Amino acid sequence: MSEKLTTLNDLFLMELKDIYDAEKQLVKALPKLAKTAVNSDLKAGLEGHLEETKQHVTRIEQVFEMMGVKAQSKKCVGVQGLLEEGQEAVSKQTDKDLSDAILIASCQKVEHYEIASYGTLCAWALVLGQDKAEKILHETLEEEKAADKKLTEVAESAVNSQAV
Repeated sequence: MSEKLTTLNDLFLMELKDIYDAEKQLVKALPKLAKTAVNSDLKAGLEGHLEETKQHVTRIEQVFEMMGVKAQSKKCVGVQGLLEEGQEAVSKQTDKDLSDAILIASCQKVEHYEIASYGTLCAWALVLGQDKAEKILHETLEEEKAADKKLTEVAESAVNSQAV
């Protein structure tokens, strides 16, 4: 890590750069994941989340602007690794129902990473007196929680039992 972290503001900006990259990775990955999905609810959910994710990118850019900083990415190796791990597991499956179960698990791992990141950013934004930034980030946090919940519903209503 080449950036010096001497203040909470520095840490906030570093985390913002990380989640910015994560969201941009997801904009590229979600169409491929949706194509892989067999279950129609899963496919629709992934396609819908792509549109939300594009909005997340825009919101992060707004927060950078509020902070008076140019929007920049810092490679998010966490999400990169989770996506690679999920793609590898799915590629090893010939059973499409099992593949959907793996896809849901992989997507939920990414959602949980995002939930943790946005929760932290919200807390730090409040401490830094960035109430407007916190409001924007909190909106995304709630959408990530809702996406995780939808994945659970699809898994529990059909995919997991079909994978058996």
